[in-house]
Amino acid sequence: MDQEGFSVQDLSLHQVPAHFRGRSRAYVQLWWIVEGLFFHPSPQFMYAWRRWLLRLFGAKVGNHVLIRPSAHITYPWNVTLADYVWIGDHAVLYSLGEIDIGPHTVVSQRAYICAASHDYSVPSFDIYSAPVVLEQEVWICTDVFVGPGVRVGRGSVVGARSSVFKDLPPMMLCLGNPARPVRPRIS
Repeated sequence: MDQEGFSVQDLSLHQVPAHFRGRSRAYVQLWWIVEGLFFHPSPQFMYAWRRWLLRLFGAKVGNHVLIRPSAHITYPWNVTLADYVWIGDHAVLYSLGEIDIGPHTVVSQRAYICAASHDYSVPSFDIYSAPVVLEQEVWICTDVFVGPGVRVGRGSVVGARSSVFKDLPPMMLCLGNPARPVRPRIS
């Protein structure tokens, strides 16, 4: 409680909505065990193995997708990776909501694509999801954060260490915190 006698955040009230995970708790735990024992330790060159594991757990994975073994995918059943997508080292697809990545798109090392958050305005700190869409031919550079409900337009580049909280237009170089378009990708 604060000085006024009421709580602004009371986590004892928090509940994960029914069916929020999209699968049972046991299935979620099984994925995390498989990810830890078979996905992460797999040798670098075993891209087909990692694609197969993701498909086994419900991800929609296109052809020639390259996913580094250190990448983390929270719920594969909420992820769509089109043809020729590259997911870099230590990238996180926090897929509590849907993440849809278009063809020929790169998510570079340590990028964080986040499809969920909490409502800080209510004491129960309710969790919610909002889809993230990276259209075709996008480049999310190193250490970029992309927040829930964001769409990055076709062919855009989001520069290193930027934070994306709103939709970005197509074919632009976008930088900053918050990220904003600074110039066309092709002059």
